[in-house]
Amino acid sequence: MNKKPFDVHKLVGMAIFTAIVVVLEWVSAAVGHVGIFTFTLALIPIVVGAALYGVEAGAWLGFVFGVIVLISGDAAPFWAVNILGTVITVLLKGTFAGFVSGLVYKALSKRPMLGVVASAVAAPVMNTGVFLLGCLVFFLPTIREWGAAAGFENAGTYMVLGFVGINFLIEMLINIVLSPVILRLIRIGQRRQA
Repeated sequence: MNKKPFDVHKLVGMAIFTAIVVVLEWVSAAVGHVGIFTFTLALIPIVVGAALYGVEAGAWLGFVFGVIVLISGDAAPFWAVNILGTVITVLLKGTFAGFVSGLVYKALSKRPMLGVVASAVAAPVMNTGVFLLGCLVFFLPTIREWGAAAGFENAGTYMVLGFVGINFLIEMLINIVLSPVILRLIRIGQRRQA
């Protein structure tokens, strides 16, 4: 019976990162608008938390992000179309963003800087990719209507250019710049305490 010891540092760290995800997503919902969507800052603590505490931590932080997106009003245009599709899409996109970010970091952990940069790319790619997949599965007829009203002939073009283009680029650039810096600062602080 080889039981893993309870890790108080991880528990406290995860509580702090969970609170940071909640606060950053609320701030993003209030001020981070580009078009009808919000770019999020919450992917940064998801990436850093996954790097520090593992794949499960990344998935948890991503799930929390999804919950806040659902209750903040950011998913409002989709609630009216398909409630279950909205819940599934939003929770999966956040959870997978954190989970895959953690997997990428774990796979590249022997080269931590490369690992965190690759994770910082993986998180918005998964977040946006699962969102687009959810749009295709649950909302395509409505998206065709929205696209036509916006002057787009093709729903796919509208989804990429109208929904996610600028948001995705902003999220990825912010992640690539800030996630490695924050992780490095935390690691420096951990070494000084040791």
